[in-house]
Amino acid sequence: MQWFEDDVLWSGFSEVVFSPARAERAARAVAESPLLRFPPGARVFDQCCGPAVFTVPLAAEGYTVTGIDLSPVMLSRAEKALADVGETAELVQADMREFARPGAFDAVVNLYTSFGYFDDHADNQKVLANAYDSLAPGGVLVVDLMGKETYARWAGEAKVVEIPDGGKVFMHDQILDDWTRYRTDWTLVRGSEARHTHLLCWVYSGAELRSMFEAAGFTDVECFGDFDGSPYDNHADRLIVRGVRAA
Repeated sequence: MQWFEDDVLWSGFSEVVFSPARAERAARAVAESPLLRFPPGARVFDQCCGPAVFTVPLAAEGYTVTGIDLSPVMLSRAEKALADVGETAELVQADMREFARPGAFDAVVNLYTSFGYFDDHADNQKVLANAYDSLAPGGVLVVDLMGKETYARWAGEAKVVEIPDGGKVFMHDQILDDWTRYRTDWTLVRGSEARHTHLLCWVYSGAELRSMFEAAGFTDVECFGDFDGSPYDNHADRLIVRGVRAA
């Protein structure tokens, strides 16, 4: 089993991965970001949607949203999150290496470091190819992750995150394979309970991800340092790459 197929991560560590603060940031980004502003009624494909952190605010903006995720647990949570606020979206259990609907969407989003999961670099490239194939001419892909340059500023230092019920998550990162991958180990301690999981992802620089977009066929590829459209430079908090499927 690959790490991303382990529901211990997605459910057991949800207080960290899908915190209320993250949901608030997602809603604010959808409402305010020029990078997530699409034509009224646009058809938006949310790759790796999880529990609908971005799917909900995208639907609330009036877009027609399709979200896919490999985890049935996450899709169940996404369905509840949508129902709780009276919004609707199509939810599909699918692998983003395989799912594509040719020409069906005006925008594809892959947000909050949901890219680079797969051991084979070619599989990560396939995710971009599926996004390209799924876009109508003139459609856009937006990928948001932690770029290599930003990650280099804080990788390696042990971190502790407190969660609302009094538990703590201890995190330790390490760089692997000549700066091509990173591994993050998490240990949740709550009372007498201890639970462990890890993430293992590719880490891409701005230039590397730009090249991958271009290899998938995208044009007008741009890199940004945050959802406000700021430049990807030494002040950047995120790496956000946007590309266009030519008309």
